Amino acid sequence: FCYADWVDVLLMVVGLIAAAANGTGMPLMIIVFGEMTNSFVLSGMESNGKKLKLDFSTYYTSANSSSCPSASGVDIEGEMTKFAYYYVGIGFAVLILSTIQVWTFLVAATRQTARIRQKFFFAVLHQEMAWFDTTQIGMLNMRLTEDINTIHQGIGDKICIFLQFFTTFLSGIIIGFIHGWKLTLVILSVSPLLAASAAVWSTLLASLTAKELSAYAKAGAVAEEILTAIRTVVAFNGQQKALEKYNANLETAKHVGVKKSITTNISLGVSQFLIFGSYALAFWYGTKLTAEDEHYDIGRVLIVFFAVLVGAFSLGQGAPNLESVAKARGAAYEVYKIINKKRLIDSSSKEGYKPDKLIGEIEFRNIHFSYPSRPDVKILKGLNLKVQTGKTIALVGSSGCGKSTTIQLLQRFYDPDQGEITLDGRDIRTLNVKWLRENIGIVSQEPVLFATTIAENIRYGRGDISDAEIERAAKEANAFDFISRLPDKFNTMVGERGAQLSGGQKQRIAIARALARNPKILLLDEATSALDTQSESIVQAALDKARAGRTTIVIAHRLSTIRTADTIAGFEKGIVVEQGTHSELMLQKGVYYSLVMQQVRVNLFIFFLHFTKLAVDILGYEMTKQDFHYVCSSSMHKKGFQLFTKTLHCSKPNKENLPDVPYSRILALNKPEWLYVLLGVIAAAVIGGVHPAFAVIFGKIIGAFQERDPVKRSKNTLVLSLMFLLLGVITLAAYIIQGFMFGKSGEMLTMRLRSLSFRALLQQEIGWYDDQKNAVGVLLTRLATDASQVKGATGSRLALMTMTVFTLVTAIIIAFVYGWQLTLLILACIPYIIVTNAMSVKSMSGHAAKDQKALEEAGRISTESVENIRTVASLTREEAFYEKYVTSLNGPYRDSLKKAPFYGFNYGVAQSANYLINAAVFRFGAWLIANCLTNFENVFIVFSSVIFAAMNVGQSASLAPDYGKAKMSAQRIFQLLDRKPLIDSYSEEGEKL
Repeated sequence: FCYADWVDVLLMVVGLIAAAANGTGMPLMIIVFGEMTNSFVLSGMESNGKKLKLDFSTYYTSANSSSCPSASGVDIEGEMTKFAYYYVGIGFAVLILSTIQVWTFLVAATRQTARIRQKFFFAVLHQEMAWFDTTQIGMLNMRLTEDINTIHQGIGDKICIFLQFFTTFLSGIIIGFIHGWKLTLVILSVSPLLAASAAVWSTLLASLTAKELSAYAKAGAVAEEILTAIRTVVAFNGQQKALEKYNANLETAKHVGVKKSITTNISLGVSQFLIFGSYALAFWYGTKLTAEDEHYDIGRVLIVFFAVLVGAFSLGQGAPNLESVAKARGAAYEVYKIINKKRLIDSSSKEGYKPDKLIGEIEFRNIHFSYPSRPDVKILKGLNLKVQTGKTIALVGSSGCGKSTTIQLLQRFYDPDQGEITLDGRDIRTLNVKWLRENIGIVSQEPVLFATTIAENIRYGRGDISDAEIERAAKEANAFDFISRLPDKFNTMVGERGAQLSGGQKQRIAIARALARNPKILLLDEATSALDTQSESIVQAALDKARAGRTTIVIAHRLSTIRTADTIAGFEKGIVVEQGTHSELMLQKGVYYSLVMQQVRVNLFIFFLHFTKLAVDILGYEMTKQDFHYVCSSSMHKKGFQLFTKTLHCSKPNKENLPDVPYSRILALNKPEWLYVLLGVIAAAVIGGVHPAFAVIFGKIIGAFQERDPVKRSKNTLVLSLMFLLLGVITLAAYIIQGFMFGKSGEMLTMRLRSLSFRALLQQEIGWYDDQKNAVGVLLTRLATDASQVKGATGSRLALMTMTVFTLVTAIIIAFVYGWQLTLLILACIPYIIVTNAMSVKSMSGHAAKDQKALEEAGRISTESVENIRTVASLTREEAFYEKYVTSLNGPYRDSLKKAPFYGFNYGVAQSANYLINAAVFRFGAWLIANCLTNFENVFIVFSSVIFAAMNVGQSASLAPDYGKAKMSAQRIFQLLDRKPLIDSYSEEGEKL
């Protein structure tokens, strides 16, 4: 919560107060229940002592019989009407308080999460390059998506819901002490064991969560690396190796996930065993107290018992919320560590000198440098170099001699280990970092264009540039003519990484972008080495025009492009070994001369290859080099316009049409693990049957308290108490089995879905990646979140659903057996529960689609900027990308704020349903007793079945967020898996020559 402002704190305080007040609702109902029980027992004990025979032959005859025994002195219907009003009043209070607590916490969490995303992205954008050299980009994107989503869940409504349950537990204990401190102490004797169990579980879970996130982050980094270079991977048929590398990282995460699931369920099982053991002890000792202490009666015993019972159930219900908090802690540690990291070279800093005028004289003095990622490898070993104002100096040398390192040091991507770099006589470390980079223009070998229009790409050179200046920069870069021939001219979308443009076109736009800021210093890092001859001549002409009047440093692979440089510096082993003009260095016959002669030999070989019979044999016809380039460039030129038209038509934003996926198909994803799922479902069903069994035993115990013979009463309660202990043993075993089975099946499903999705991504044709909807950032976001969210519809949620359904069905059967009239009332109330929960599922499902779509756009922006961080930093466009990212978050931010009150209200309706239903059940039960249609023991059995089943149905409200998002994720995954690529690289069809 370190990024919460006063508004967030106020919202959370209000939410905590509402949650605390809401938590007292159930204990207040217990007091009402205890008094009501005394009225029932008094009614039964003051009757003629005859037990009603509850068979269908006597229901209707006894109802109108004058011989029906009455409870003398007790108006049972009047008493129950009063208690029903109490239930309704508490229910409406719970509705209001539940709405407030969830609403306020969701709003506060949304505000904080938005702030954390922004701060994290800002911190990443402004880190020094040395940090990026040792940090995987894919891991950063995982932190930005999955980890921050985990934080949102941990600081959102899970906290107030946990406080609600904790307050219920605490107030239950207080009520227990007030109404019977002896019995309460006996029940609480197992609390140290419960506390120790919870502490061990929390520690283990936090550790396992951190390991799981780390493993998934590594897998995400592999996916990032492969998808970014998908053209290269496909070109070399490396899909299978890429998939194997990705799967290897998923294996580790799978094993950790299974351990985490088992740990969680063992903890829950141990807790339930201890709780049931305390119940056995409580009823045995409670019976003893009623016989020995005149202050204890059945109502007091039940108040104490239910106070502790509800407290125990509240701890069990609060455990899943603590799981979210524990996960958030593990995720927050990694995220906050990056946010709070001190930056040695901070491009966001306002510190540093900003000269009023820049002359452009550069000098490197005794520079020693090694990259922080490879400190044992020295790149520069005493570099001395001076660049005169307005002159062009070319750096030449073999690969790895330090040429590119030199210009990176000039931009202050790194600081030298020793020596200094001066600009106009001042050490650049004393200059403002942003100011320094703003005055440097750079064009690199592989120009990075961003997925926006040509105009916006040029505008990244200088934010305040006008349209007229953009056109002028394009003309200076020899780019205006080809841009004018495009359908949308400067508004043409270039695609991801400029995929819709040729190499020469991209390079000229990059030059225009560099010229847009009218830099005093120009850096050209092998700007033409990746181009064909025709494109090279056009780009070289643009570069020659651009460097006029500017201090220019050129690194060239093709030495013919630097013959006109004012000075050529030859590099060897990290130092300058020779300087001079082209003619001077050719006479010296040193480093430069050797490089020139190597290229001459290569060019001569190519020349003779094209003009000898060997060329005819190889090519099938005689073709000059110029002819070859002309044909290639012409065909590419024609195809380029067709591709532009097609791409522009497809890139219009369309609504995402996802296939409808039935829940049965989602479950079918776990088909290979059907045995695990089946055993897990059986274990969950056993757990679900525990609560109805408890209801029957509880009703029988209340009936046992009517026995006037103390010895017989003690014997009966002892047997029933031991049955509570047996339920505890069964529950512990079932939780352990369920944890292993669903943990194994869930993690194998997650791994399978990620693997299948990644395989399907590798199978798609390259043109599919050119669509903005399939940008690498979007795909990585889906790969990170969709598989884990689909697991939310199976695994632990399937267990919860099984437990809920089995509890409800078993409870209804028991209710029919012990009182069919009350059962009909219960069945009439079930649609109300279903409708309220359906509203919750529907609202969350709709917003899940909107949130995912909006966050995908944010993921695309973050991936694009972080992958090309050197370009972003050299252009000083960190703030521009930060603002763009913040803007992309506005949509999901507003949607989340709108969603909060609806989610809160739905939660409140689900919570209050139990109170209103209980009011109806007991009022109707009183009528049945008054009309001799049942007895109070059966009413309590039916009531217990209802209340415990309803508590489980209340738990199912937490299914809504996960299932809504899980369904959307499953639809996206199936859409990807079902898609047939236009060019299938996995296909065995076709001839093999």
